[in-house]
Amino acid sequence: MTTLILFSLLIGFVIFALKTSQKKNVQEFPTNWHSLLLKHVSFYDDLSPEEQKRFQSRMMIFLSEIHLESVGFELNDLDKVYIASSAVIPVFNFSEWHYRNLSTVLVYPDHFNEDLGFAQNDKNRNIGGLVGNGRFENQMILSRKALHEGFSPLTPKFNTGIHEFVHLIDKLDGRTDGVPEVLLQKPYVIPWLKIIHEKMEEINNNESDIRHYGGTNQAEFLAVAAEYFFEKPEQMKKKHPDLYQMLTVCFQDI
Repeated sequence: MTTLILFSLLIGFVIFALKTSQKKNVQEFPTNWHSLLLKHVSFYDDLSPEEQKRFQSRMMIFLSEIHLESVGFELNDLDKVYIASSAVIPVFNFSEWHYRNLSTVLVYPDHFNEDLGFAQNDKNRNIGGLVGNGRFENQMILSRKALHEGFSPLTPKFNTGIHEFVHLIDKLDGRTDGVPEVLLQKPYVIPWLKIIHEKMEEINNNESDIRHYGGTNQAEFLAVAAEYFFEKPEQMKKKHPDLYQMLTVCFQDI
């Protein structure tokens, strides 16, 4: 199985290299994807028709630049819509954005373990997504099951796809540390760190509605808080106005 994974990633890297050496071929937005987005992606549903067109364009640019690969199954239209939406949502307010630290998104059918195994009888198979390092640098691995669950109305404030793409954004300055320097201007860094530490303390004292995983470290706090911000913005604005305001500063083109 590991050989298959490495082969898939190698193919993805070769395709990425070929794409970056040639003029990008951006495909037309499939007409049936509009209804999929309206039904399954609330962020898109809330946009004006003009903004929906821009969202569609950003999706197709992303898909022209990043190779999608699956292990053990064939990606369908909804899988591709979810992956591209996860990439676009965090950076939608930026006039232009390219994930220059990503070449391939590899999708497993279900959760996997730290060794990227996903045998059904593996008790350690609990990872829904990760951003690769070392030999998996510039790769993202996602669980298809976790990806779909993230866009379900039954899992508010939770979105694995958005979570992992926020990690990628955080990593652009060379460190995945919860301080995304590409998004935050220097005067905001100290106030942001203050908010992080206050909110993590609340989480770890069971005094917060922010998902408990956000209390793990600064990087996970940023990704978990971003899930909440994009999935339930009005709720965050009401319950965590300072955090909401700071994330608004982060995820806009300034």
